Amino acid sequence: QVKNKAPAEVQITAEQLLKEAKERELELLPPPPQQKITDVEELNDYKLRKRKTFEDNIRKNRTVISNWIKYAQWEESLKEIQRARSIYERALDVDYRNVTLWLKYAEMEMKNRQVNHARNIWDRAITTLPRVNQFWYKYTYMEEMLGNVAGSRQVFERWMEWQPEEQAWHSYINFELRYKEVDRARTIYERYILFTLLVIVHPDVKNWIKYARFEEKHSYFAHARKVYERAVEFFGEEHMDEHLYVAFAKFEENQKEFERVRVIYKYALDRIPKQEAQNLFKNYTIFEKKFGDRRGIEDIIVSKRRFQYEEEVKANPHNYDAWFDYLRLVESDADAETVREVYERAIANVPPIQEKRHWKRYIYLWINYALYEELEAKASKRTRQVYQACIELIPHKKFTFAKIWLLYAQFEIRQKSLPLARRALGASIGKCPKNKLFKGYIELELQLREFDRCRKLYEKFLEFAPENCTSWIKFAELETILGDIDRARAIYELAIGQPRLDMPEVLWKSYIDFEIEQEEYEKTRNLYRRLLQRTQHVKVWISFAQFELSAGREESLSRCRQIYEEANKAMRNCEEKEERVMLLESWRNFEEEFGTDTTKERIDKLMPEKIKKRRKLQAEDGSDAGWEEYYDYIFPEDTANQPNLKLLAMAKLWKKQQQESEAAEMDPDKDIDESQS
Repeated sequence: QVKNKAPAEVQITAEQLLKEAKERELELLPPPPQQKITDVEELNDYKLRKRKTFEDNIRKNRTVISNWIKYAQWEESLKEIQRARSIYERALDVDYRNVTLWLKYAEMEMKNRQVNHARNIWDRAITTLPRVNQFWYKYTYMEEMLGNVAGSRQVFERWMEWQPEEQAWHSYINFELRYKEVDRARTIYERYILFTLLVIVHPDVKNWIKYARFEEKHSYFAHARKVYERAVEFFGEEHMDEHLYVAFAKFEENQKEFERVRVIYKYALDRIPKQEAQNLFKNYTIFEKKFGDRRGIEDIIVSKRRFQYEEEVKANPHNYDAWFDYLRLVESDADAETVREVYERAIANVPPIQEKRHWKRYIYLWINYALYEELEAKASKRTRQVYQACIELIPHKKFTFAKIWLLYAQFEIRQKSLPLARRALGASIGKCPKNKLFKGYIELELQLREFDRCRKLYEKFLEFAPENCTSWIKFAELETILGDIDRARAIYELAIGQPRLDMPEVLWKSYIDFEIEQEEYEKTRNLYRRLLQRTQHVKVWISFAQFELSAGREESLSRCRQIYEEANKAMRNCEEKEERVMLLESWRNFEEEFGTDTTKERIDKLMPEKIKKRRKLQAEDGSDAGWEEYYDYIFPEDTANQPNLKLLAMAKLWKKQQQESEAAEMDPDKDIDESQS
């Protein structure tokens, strides 16, 4: 009985016990003592005990082939070949598929120079397991080492009947080459390629290349070229491989047939997909750099860039920038048909969404196509077809491109087909009127001096966009140039009478400048008065005053001063004080140049005082955002601000008194001296 059941201070875990047991297993046991056999009886006794041990191991587990092999090798070491042979035979009865067992059995016979026995074993092995290549290699090697070349060849022939893998055929070929049997080797290659149906079993390019290199190595260059040609013909265009063409080209390069090399490379590059021809292209580039001229090298570079662009447009057909780069490349170095083909492929990628922003880049493909046909290919008929196809493609009900219409019209004019140009522009205005189309059509008719057509177009334009001030001004300027002042004035009157205008200030200024040019000063004044009824902007008043000053008459100064007076009165209630300050500054500049001392003094009294103020700011959510300083103007004329001015003056006086009293408290001696004095 255990009296103390408390846990021990040092605890031993199960893991430690297992680890210790494992370590003890690895400890080396002391070797058994050496036994010296002195007579035959002891030797027989030793043999009996060992054989009994082996037999017991075999009986315990017959399927463990290593026990059989150890048993046979022990018997072999005792030169008991017959017994070892019997053990191997018993083992083969247990597992005849064991490759190691066959190898050990045959090697034993070979080591003991039992050649016929070894042949017998190899024959049995290759008959039982014909797909084990190691048996065939060992068998042929043994026959060759014995000098039995015919026997080795016979074994190879038996092997070839089983249509083995590629290495077996090459071993047979190398065997024949070791004995300088080139014709036999060629025959084997032919069987390998054609007659034994190996081409169907192994349709690999490298087999043809090896055959051709074999012929080249033995200086049969015509045969090598024929092999390459047969390979090209056999694989055709459906199963082209760049390695075959690279090998073919290098062969021809070694034969100094540079034109043949160039033809092979170009033929392959034209037919093999670009992503599978990287190595081919690299070798072609190296060849041209070594043996080609400048033109050939440029062709290579162009081909490489063309391949890159092909990959880009294949990955994203709507990448129009890639198409532009590709087209520039083919235009610089290609015939017209190739360029047209690329253009047709490019314009076939119509944007999937009918929104103008998606079509802006696409439409330039059509423009470049038309310009190429006109300027480079000199094909006016095809150019017209391109423009017409583009116009039919654009969804004009949703959007249009004025540029394409104008370019088409300009092209027809260059072809001296004015009716077609007018018909195109008329159709554009009818289908999808735009400001740019009207302007382009009018500019065309102006260049042709067709002023009546210009008037009709301006009328249509203004019916389409009556708020466009620029169109009204251009129409009036046209009538002015033509000398019809009344029509121009009537156009201006119609324009300013429109309820909605995009730039009314530009229109009024143009009308006023028109009347000034005609020296109609009274009408100009009436225009200014009408404009001031619509707006009280300070620039209108200043422009009015400057007009009166520039009228060049005796009463111009008084009229100008009167305008400034009216403007000042009108702008007293204006919320924008900066505009009033601008007016007074303009008035002061006028008085400084043309006024008297009295008028100058008067305008100086009207000038405001600039003061700094603070105002409270609020954030978007309504919370307090602090204070902001700003400048404000106080005008002496404003009676409403007079109390504020008096209050400000009193505050300044009080502040001055406070500063004086503080200075007196800081220096009492000075006050005593002053009192004594």
